[in-house]
Amino acid sequence: MKILMTADAVGGVWAYSLELALAARDVEIVLATMGPRPTAAQRVEAREARNIRLIESDYALEWMPDPWEDVARAGEWLLELESREQPSIIHLNGYSHGALPWSAPAIIVAHSCCCTWWRSVKREPPPQSMTRYRGAVRAGLDGASLVIAPTRAMLRALEEEHGAISNTRVIQNCRQPSLFRPLPKKQFVLTVGRLWDEAKNVKAVERVAPRIQWPVFIAGPTSAPGGTTEYASTARYLGSLSTSEIAEWFSRASIYALPARYEPFGLSALEAALAGCALVLGDIPTLREVWDGAAMFVDPEDDDALATALNALISDDTLRARVAAACQHRARRFTPARMAAAYMSAVDAARQIKATATGRMLACAS
Repeated sequence: MKILMTADAVGGVWAYSLELALAARDVEIVLATMGPRPTAAQRVEAREARNIRLIESDYALEWMPDPWEDVARAGEWLLELESREQPSIIHLNGYSHGALPWSAPAIIVAHSCCCTWWRSVKREPPPQSMTRYRGAVRAGLDGASLVIAPTRAMLRALEEEHGAISNTRVIQNCRQPSLFRPLPKKQFVLTVGRLWDEAKNVKAVERVAPRIQWPVFIAGPTSAPGGTTEYASTARYLGSLSTSEIAEWFSRASIYALPARYEPFGLSALEAALAGCALVLGDIPTLREVWDGAAMFVDPEDDDALATALNALISDDTLRARVAAACQHRARRFTPARMAAAYMSAVDAARQIKATATGRMLACAS
């Protein structure tokens, strides 16, 4: 089987794409990237997957400022790739290209959405400036044979924002356990994310760092596109790290903090849990769905609660060990084999949906 898959090299979609390729080793994946080109390290990761053939472009992604001319050109490019590659399935890690006249069944995976992001982070309806984006998302959802979300809560938020979706599945993400192995723990708190990202809410960890009994390390870029982000001197900044470097930090960290306002699944929390970290997470529906009964939760807007939770874990070795063990046990449920099996079932469903829709069209035409 051959899959034409879209991706970007900016965030979690890249890690997701590689994980799916590794989980479904018998599938050939033509990975068509848009947005900033993959780094040298990311190209090495793609080559090591062996069943990925990487094809790069510079087209703007649909969530970038004024992307629509590039989105249209990217659509023409993707249709040309389909004609040349003849894939069995089109796998879209974005929305707008679901509306293209694909020959093969098209699956959309809803990793995120600007409208649901805005409502969760800003606590208000999306602005009028998102009207065109909203229309593109709706057209893509209507055009796809099947829409997949990583959590039920993300799917529910997507439908509340954009309306009902005909054919859906929930397939939880995974990470390779061998990449995130626990080592003897050290006394520090870790968080990972872009410092300016309001959704990940890394700034909250930065703000409470002076009140935390252990050192606080922040991994991720501190300079936002188009400018420099001011940051405090109370935390220790690691900058942008490769996957292997982040895995090393996870392996040594005792506590991982992610007080997110918006997180459709939370790959970094899964990575940290696999590495044996105790998790302190934002109390939002998606993270509750994945980690309820294992992690500690705090209101993302309550810095006092975040500081209290972190210090409670620091001061109580038994509590910290219990939370870490519960999180690691939960993380081991999200196996590559489980995700691959669910995905192949979804592929079969998408083919059947496409065949049924084509049959109806032919019947109407006759």
